[in-house]
Amino acid sequence: MRNSMKVAKWEFKKNVKNKSFIISLLITPLMFILFYSFPTLLDSFESEPEAPTVYIQDDLQIWESVGAFVETQGIEWDTEITSENQETILDEVRDNENTAYIVFDEQALEEGLLKVYSNESMEGEFSQEVNILLQPLQQFRISQLNLSDEEAAYIARDLSINQTEMSQNTEEGTDPLTRLVPGIFGGVILFSIVMTGMMVFQSASQEKKEKVAEIILSSLMPTELMQGKIIGYFAVGMSQVLVWVIIILPFLLWNSDFPIADYLFVPETLFFVFISILGYLLFAAIFAGIGATFEDVDTTSNFQGFVFMLPFVPLLFIGPVLSDPSGIIAQIGTYFPLSSPGVLLMRLSMLDSWPWIEIGISLAILAASIWICMKLAGKIFSIGILIYGKNASPKEIIKWLKY
Repeated sequence: MRNSMKVAKWEFKKNVKNKSFIISLLITPLMFILFYSFPTLLDSFESEPEAPTVYIQDDLQIWESVGAFVETQGIEWDTEITSENQETILDEVRDNENTAYIVFDEQALEEGLLKVYSNESMEGEFSQEVNILLQPLQQFRISQLNLSDEEAAYIARDLSINQTEMSQNTEEGTDPLTRLVPGIFGGVILFSIVMTGMMVFQSASQEKKEKVAEIILSSLMPTELMQGKIIGYFAVGMSQVLVWVIIILPFLLWNSDFPIADYLFVPETLFFVFISILGYLLFAAIFAGIGATFEDVDTTSNFQGFVFMLPFVPLLFIGPVLSDPSGIIAQIGTYFPLSSPGVLLMRLSMLDSWPWIEIGISLAILAASIWICMKLAGKIFSIGILIYGKNASPKEIIKWLKY
């Protein structure tokens, strides 16, 4: 293990001092901040929209109170009381953009039908603002009935629906963001360290191509070299995520009203990170073993190229998991080792109550898969790292596993 840690330390230092890594380390969070801030920056250059011109026909003599109510709602209209012929006003509205005509007449009082005419260029926001007029108009209609204050208040009271979805084992009042935010964070960690884990593949292949492996293996065992690479690139990936968090999190806390820290620093986050680490160990072992079968990265076969697609297997389950996180397909994705980390993160981010039996079985299968892959990858790595001249075929790899 001591030799493995020496290799890990060497791999870590080699990569964190690489200029390309340092540039990408800083560019990624800066690009996120740029794209996050860009829409806000564009909005700052836009001029404030002009207040619409609204002509009011106030046959009921209620606009004074209605207008005061409209102002309390923060609605800015340029209103003008008019008594001109309706056809004249309609022509005015038709010919001028950003204009409207509202009629408070007996029909509005008796039938509860408020007529509003607007130019076709009027923004959709105006339609929402007009709906606010219904409340004061309804109160005025009730006031004409000569009811007592209690009766008027009873009739004017708005009806509402309070719907509560009930399910078995559901924790009442659970905020879905308490699972969703840590789940997204775990997904970012999984993606980052798995992508970094692909560098294990390239590192093993590069050392084999340059015939450095022979020199290294004179001082340590092949399995120690493989384990050191896996640990070293894991440290590189986690360092990358740590730097991103240090840069991006303060920006989000400063620039957003969303309480991301309250949702992120919860026990669930540690569990999601644990799942991500298991996913990394699985794929890193596969990458290390297959990387040792390469003579040259530039001459990859279809088989080795297929290995690069393995971390994206969970994408096949996105549709079924999102539509039914507890469904049979989602459960299959949870138990299948190559998709287990990603599917677990998706499911646990959506479920109010976690199926701990399924989680336990899944983690047990994942842990066993990691152990098996480590053993198999160690055999492949031990032989493949010292064989030169060509890329190994699947048939040869299977033969190596029998040694």
